[in-house]
Amino acid sequence: MPVQTLYLDIFSGLSGDMFLGAMLDLGVDFRTLERELGKLRLAGYHLHAGRQKKDSIDGVKFDVHLDAAGCGEDHSHKHGADGGHAHDHAHDGHGHSHDHGSGMQRDFRQIRELIAASGLSPWVREKSEAVFRRVAVAEGKIHGLPPERVHFHEVGAVDSIVDIVGACIALDLLGRPRVLAGPVVEGTGWVTCAHGRFPIPTAATLEILGARGIAVSQCEEPNELVTPTGAALLAEFAESFAPMTGLVPRRIGYGLGTRSNRTRPNVVRAVLAEAADAVAPVHDWETDTIAVLETNLDDVTGEVLGHLVESTLKAGALDVFHTAIQMKKNRPGVLLTVLCAAADADRFTERLLRHTSAFGVRRSLRERRKLKREMVAVRTEFGEVPVKIGRLDGEILQAAPEFDACRDKAVQAGVPVQTVLDAARAAARDLR
Repeated sequence: MPVQTLYLDIFSGLSGDMFLGAMLDLGVDFRTLERELGKLRLAGYHLHAGRQKKDSIDGVKFDVHLDAAGCGEDHSHKHGADGGHAHDHAHDGHGHSHDHGSGMQRDFRQIRELIAASGLSPWVREKSEAVFRRVAVAEGKIHGLPPERVHFHEVGAVDSIVDIVGACIALDLLGRPRVLAGPVVEGTGWVTCAHGRFPIPTAATLEILGARGIAVSQCEEPNELVTPTGAALLAEFAESFAPMTGLVPRRIGYGLGTRSNRTRPNVVRAVLAEAADAVAPVHDWETDTIAVLETNLDDVTGEVLGHLVESTLKAGALDVFHTAIQMKKNRPGVLLTVLCAAADADRFTERLLRHTSAFGVRRSLRERRKLKREMVAVRTEFGEVPVKIGRLDGEILQAAPEFDACRDKAVQAGVPVQTVLDAARAAARDLR
């Protein structure tokens, strides 16, 4: 069974507007994209998209045009589209100024709140926040600040918020294909940004790519090719960075940049393809990459270990656990393991070094395959109970009732909690 794959041919780098131009050229409906972005309730802009040519390559040029105010939230604004005019607008595309001043500055917390309060789908909200978090972590490392306190100069602006959230919407509209990319190629020279004049690759771009372990090569092009937004999209979505292998192209789209490069056309080529795997079955599971942090401890008390597990989970780790091991000189010890988002690896590494007796922390990146999950409410004789459902290829494989809700129902009914758990699982089995 063919697998739908999106291959990003980034021979000329990537920016947010180029990505969206390519998605529109692949068939994403402009009006639907515009309508979904309207759920952000973000004022001060309107969208333009139209067919143009860049170095004889026919593709789609996507632009976010700022209105007079250029910032704020508004519940009554309308944005329109321009079918095919060429616009000289400098934003997160190639040929942009990083210090564009396009709207109010926002910190990561404000952007998270803006996304969370929107009517966008849960997947789009989750992925949009994840992309912004990668930028926040990178900027925080550069400036010595925690991610939540980072004020964005570029990516907090209206046009870049639209680029990032719009990219996640576009992937959702395409059916959330598996994303692969070519090797990351960056130019040389200098850019003028909010931090002053800075060499290419910029500090944020390098930090974002480095946190994910993505290799970067520079070419002779004397311009920036990969913007921080482009880097964050690649780090969040692309599974690998290599030439195309075993892909059957079905649709090809070109997203156009603004600048005319000297050595290569300023476009990104997006290939919507199918990969037929004759051996391994094809599944609809979700994939992502996480960081695994490990350290061996032989002098930690049970009380300290218990507190560390609890507090680290509250701090946002995906999971924390410890395993009994035998250490040097036959000493009993524990292997402490923390699973977290790749972008949070530094934060939790520092936490382990500060709150344990560890002298070092081992780190690795691991791919995950996850069941498609959703929360549903099932009816039982004890009342409605929330259950987390895990599906693979449409089949329910896992049903996990929320324990606290079952415990409360059991207390009210005067029955063992296991009775309520069993009733909820039985009700979940009847779902299709």
